Amino acid sequence: MRWTLKPKPDTLKVQTLADKLGVDTPVARLLVQRGIESFDEAKKFFRPDLKDLHDPFLMKDMELAVDRIQQAIENEENIMVYGDYDVDGTTSVALMASFLKYRYPNVTTYIPDRYEEGYGVSYKGIDFASDNDITLIIALDCGIKAIEKVAYAKEKGVDFIICDHHRPGAQIPNAVAVLDPKREDCNYPYDELCGCGVGFKLIQALAKHRGEPEEILLPYLDLVATAIGADIVPVTGENRILAYHGLYVINVAPRKGISSLLGERKSVSITDVVFVVAPRINAAGRMKHGLHAVNLLTEEDEATVANFAKEIEAYNTDRKSADKTITEEAKQQILELKEEERLTTVVYKEDWHKGVIGIVASRLTETWYRPTLVFTKSGDRLAASARSVKGFDVYEALEACKDHIEQFGGHKYAAGLTLLESEYANFKRKFEEIVSETIDRNLLTPEISIDAELNLKDITSKFYRILKQFAPFGPGNMSPVFISRGLIDTGFGKCVGEDKTHLKCQVKQEDGGPAFDVIGFNLGSKLDIIKNHKKFDAVYSLDENNWNGKTTIQLKLKDIRESI
Repeated sequence: MRWTLKPKPDTLKVQTLADKLGVDTPVARLLVQRGIESFDEAKKFFRPDLKDLHDPFLMKDMELAVDRIQQAIENEENIMVYGDYDVDGTTSVALMASFLKYRYPNVTTYIPDRYEEGYGVSYKGIDFASDNDITLIIALDCGIKAIEKVAYAKEKGVDFIICDHHRPGAQIPNAVAVLDPKREDCNYPYDELCGCGVGFKLIQALAKHRGEPEEILLPYLDLVATAIGADIVPVTGENRILAYHGLYVINVAPRKGISSLLGERKSVSITDVVFVVAPRINAAGRMKHGLHAVNLLTEEDEATVANFAKEIEAYNTDRKSADKTITEEAKQQILELKEEERLTTVVYKEDWHKGVIGIVASRLTETWYRPTLVFTKSGDRLAASARSVKGFDVYEALEACKDHIEQFGGHKYAAGLTLLESEYANFKRKFEEIVSETIDRNLLTPEISIDAELNLKDITSKFYRILKQFAPFGPGNMSPVFISRGLIDTGFGKCVGEDKTHLKCQVKQEDGGPAFDVIGFNLGSKLDIIKNHKKFDAVYSLDENNWNGKTTIQLKLKDIRESI
């Protein structure tokens, strides 16, 4: 692990802000690091206001999209809401379809089959629309590269509105409207929305156009917050406002489908959304069909929701089993081929389950910390999921390999692609070559970015109470990470867990300050560092430990080292 301490912010700015807000210096320092330097900026950060959402009509093509949907409603056309099979896609479809159906009956939903149709807009979906007299498709979380497919639909008399957030290619599809804040010719003030976020801007514009009050949009924010968490987009700007209020909806009045996945959990955080709700929604598309997730998210009958949730739980159990088996097989393949000597990890087996190769790629990246691709057979092609390491743009690397790829799409850190089997070896060689030429070797060692150094006496209940209000956390606003030096174990240090892989201890500093309980997941191998009252430095985040009805602050370790 590389420990990188962020530069200390300007002392005068920190002190000025501390005085204005009436907070201690450690809190003010964290805020200034996040670009918050005034009372008003702090107010917007701690109390995100829906009034600060941007006017949806600032997005290029928004008026065209609204006019076309209104025209479809007036002419009693059939509308199809089309989206991908992942969390961002299925929440987008649930959001758009339920909003439209409440106002107009002739609306249907379509999620492509992961195995028959693959990612994005499909010819099969367009044919389905044409065969069923559907004249307008609203595509969400996909479509920005569907040049030929949009043209094909036009020939069949089917119009497209595209709501996407992926990077466009050199050409924009010839659709009625293409809403994508990443378009170079789009001047929308915030370009980090997820697909469901772009869909939300469209229903916001429709509500505005129809003269409906903005409050009617609140019940859809639980879907937007779920997509923001699952799609790992920055929790800054407009996303922070949407996630903050979406989590409020999830905690106060969630839709029945989300509630059924959360069970009895209280005070739901973005972490709960990412690790409890998202994997289960994803499991439907991975193991069966994404439409199951849409049905769960739009159903209002309690008994039906319970049945859908039970099915999805079973898909998730199957997903976990496949994920575990394939990860082990992939690790074995890497060791046999001595792949760990390369700067990239590229593995392939034709019978690996296409629905879990993305998760496997993430697991391999955690183990070897290299840009990673996991391939499987998909029809007469090979399909892959790509994952990257912090700081390296895997999408750009794939762009440089496009001579060997049929199609690809995605983001800086996660992408998908298909290619001919005959191109696999050429692609693998080229990908290694491109990464070798362009990657900074430091990026191949995981980095812990540390916000600030703390003395244990700085960790008070008031400090932690304010820290919790920094949430929701995510890229661009990560949970603060601290370093404390010269810690000593009070004598309780031991390995815990079924296989004794976790480290548990209690620490103090020599100044006679407070002692804190510590948990270090997967750090059991470092027990020797803390034995015999040796001094050590720790990097950690703060967490709550609830035990026997008592809640205490604990340190959640990220790494430890002997003190110098």
